[in-house]
Amino acid sequence: MKMHTVLAGDVTIGIESGRLALIAGPCVAEGLDICREIAEAVQKTTSKLNLGYIFKASFDKANRTSGVSFRGNGIDAGLEILQHIRSEYRVPVLTDVHETWQCAIAAEVCDVLQIPAFLCRQTDLLIAAAATGKTVNVKKGQFLAPWDMKNAVQKLEEAGCSNILLTERGVSFGYNTLVVDMTSLPQLRALGYPVVFDGSHSVQRPGAGSGGTSTGGQREFIPHLSRAAAAVGIDALFLEVHPHPEKGLSDSATMLPLAQLEPLLSQVIGIDAVCRTTSEK
Repeated sequence: MKMHTVLAGDVTIGIESGRLALIAGPCVAEGLDICREIAEAVQKTTSKLNLGYIFKASFDKANRTSGVSFRGNGIDAGLEILQHIRSEYRVPVLTDVHETWQCAIAAEVCDVLQIPAFLCRQTDLLIAAAATGKTVNVKKGQFLAPWDMKNAVQKLEEAGCSNILLTERGVSFGYNTLVVDMTSLPQLRALGYPVVFDGSHSVQRPGAGSGGTSTGGQREFIPHLSRAAAAVGIDALFLEVHPHPEKGLSDSATMLPLAQLEPLLSQVIGIDAVCRTTSEK
């Protein structure tokens, strides 16, 4: 199987790049000031550790447990924030798209379009994202086996997209619980594209927060799962981070405190280096 190397802006992702990439930012683009604070801190850390960095934030979180949950500031305001981050910090940016009409608009600003897990089988959305010519990151649905992602890959390829990332973010296990099958990572990689591990959404407890009106989570397990994923083999790590997660407006229970990012990344890089050396022998 040919292993593709993917370019997201000026960040190369894949085995041939020789290093991990980090996709990180707040769950939602809450405002320009907080996004600047996060982007600046993460950029300093990734520059120090020699990691490729892609800033992420959603302009809209359409998949909310409750209808009154904060979704974002809308596509225009959200993309304006992402444009500022992209130009000020000279980093590629990523955002979710939920509907076909959003793809072309988001592609005017973003380097990577992300297909949310619940929408990974939406054929028209995949085709619309592919048509932009941008890198497409597809999150594996909580309801899918890793080998079933071959169909999402095929849809994108047939639509002319070869810059594809595949993200593992846990699988549903009973009610209100997700688990991560680490064998999913090499199985996704066997499809020929770089694999991303989402350490934040993998620790979600859907519908288990605030009396069933929000998503809960166990952020204390983010480091454990991230280190484990690096040991199995990944090309990029996806983390939602915030200086004060408990004050975050969306998915506050699963964002990693910004102060914990550098120590975790140092550990992940060390594990990744050992695994890369071993695999090359």
